[in-house]
Amino acid sequence: MSFDFSILTAYWPLFARGLSITIAASGLALVFSLLFAVVVVLARIARNRIASYAAIVFVEIMRDLPFMLVLFLIFYLLPAIGIRLPAFAIGVVTLGLYSAAYFSEIMRGAIQSVPKGQMDSARALGMSRIQALRHVIPGIVNSFISLFKDTSLVSIVALFDLLGILHASFADPTWATPTTAFTGFAFAGMIYFVFCFGMSRYSLFVEHRLNAHRRN
Repeated sequence: MSFDFSILTAYWPLFARGLSITIAASGLALVFSLLFAVVVVLARIARNRIASYAAIVFVEIMRDLPFMLVLFLIFYLLPAIGIRLPAFAIGVVTLGLYSAAYFSEIMRGAIQSVPKGQMDSARALGMSRIQALRHVIPGIVNSFISLFKDTSLVSIVALFDLLGILHASFADPTWATPTTAFTGFAFAGMIYFVFCFGMSRYSLFVEHRLNAHRRN
């Protein structure tokens, strides 16, 4: 296989737009999922059984179903009940809900890993359970890497992110050749690698900073 960078020159504005959609969708989904995950984890550890069971059901459904199945269910369910959203919003909501289930379990594990004696002492000093969440930042960053890559799956609901636009460009017979296809996929893979590798390095940096007090 060889490279043919003519497809990158011809479709660069579309690729840049697709990359911006990927970044925007993953960023908004991250914010939404973190906020919703906090609500879920607080409901999960609450003394109210209804709230706790509702949180458990949500987490189990999201963790036990494939992402694409959840995406299709939301994509077809919302119009059926009279709610019509653009593909971008559906992609963000689905990514957010799906990731919130995993984020909430990471947060719950961090909170419940603190011994009860330390928790009582922290409360006596005016600290709350939410402050324990700073220890889950490395795990959340790692999960965000998966969320960032999962944005490529939302192209099945007509949201043209980087990979979706790459597939669409091959509909042009001028570029529908093995060489240009190889170049396009190699380019997309390089973009995903750069972003994900950067986030993984940042995760290690954050973990190093958080553990500095233990080493001292």
